[in-house]
Amino acid sequence: MSKSKPSVIVTRRLPDVIETRMRELFDARLNVDDRPMTQAELVEAARTAEVLVPTVTDTIDAAVISQAGPQLRLIANYGNGVDNIDVQTALNRGITVTNTPGVLTEDTADMTMALILAVPRRMAEGIAVMQSGEWGGWSPTWMLGHRINGKRLGVIGMGRIGQAVARRAKAFGMSIHYHNRRRLPTSVEEGLEATYWESLDQMLARMDVVSIHCPHTPATYHLLSARRLKLLRPDAYVVNTARGEVIDENALARMLDAGELAGAGLDVFEHEPAVNPKLARSKRVVLLPHLGSATLEGRIDMGERVIINIKTYQDGHRPPDRVLPSML
Repeated sequence: MSKSKPSVIVTRRLPDVIETRMRELFDARLNVDDRPMTQAELVEAARTAEVLVPTVTDTIDAAVISQAGPQLRLIANYGNGVDNIDVQTALNRGITVTNTPGVLTEDTADMTMALILAVPRRMAEGIAVMQSGEWGGWSPTWMLGHRINGKRLGVIGMGRIGQAVARRAKAFGMSIHYHNRRRLPTSVEEGLEATYWESLDQMLARMDVVSIHCPHTPATYHLLSARRLKLLRPDAYVVNTARGEVIDENALARMLDAGELAGAGLDVFEHEPAVNPKLARSKRVVLLPHLGSATLEGRIDMGERVIINIKTYQDGHRPPDRVLPSML
């Protein structure tokens, strides 16, 4: 990459402080109106930029990467997940891919815990009643929910966010269980008082709340399939702040509609921004518009990590957040 200011194309609008810094450091082309780029525009950006800064909503697949100009050397993703990028094709073309891990952990864990509390206590239903003006006053048997103290939480994917959620849930008196590709060190398990399940099926059948924190990869697509969802008890809850594609949404909607699950808290969806109509209508579901990492502090931290990755690469060093196919 040129030692002069590299040409950087940013696909979406970022916090002002980040865009200002990018303009100072790079020859940055910003997305002023924040309109998502079309695939044709992404191809054109890949043909002309030295650095492309996409977000999780931009599909940088083999079709885009194969048309990239020889000057494109870095795709600095503004986000933790990179399922929107064909990392292997990029590597084959000699293009480095980076992400922004770690900075989203606490914000996403906070939102997850909010859903774990909101769904069993029927908060969305309560808000709807208050907004309708139809509340008739307190009653000892009206709109009863369930406490989470003493309940079992099953965490699918015990990485940074999964562990952060487990710490919060433990403070609320929940019993922590988890399924992960690799078992955590004994010291971490002991600190969380967490029980490891090698079999996801066996864990699911025993949990009161299941929270998803694994990335979307070909191996995790519909990890919670119709068959696995059937393993859950009828009084269990599902929370997802990871990726919508991990759950078979149609199966989930059918089971909620039939009363075969107690409820769900969803911040992500299989076909974003489209939401399954059955989920949107269900009183058993709390829906959020992908707010897991939506804090000003978090968005600025993400931008700063993108800048560090670009600067490090520009200076001839390996970026700290380089992503390789083996990591996915």
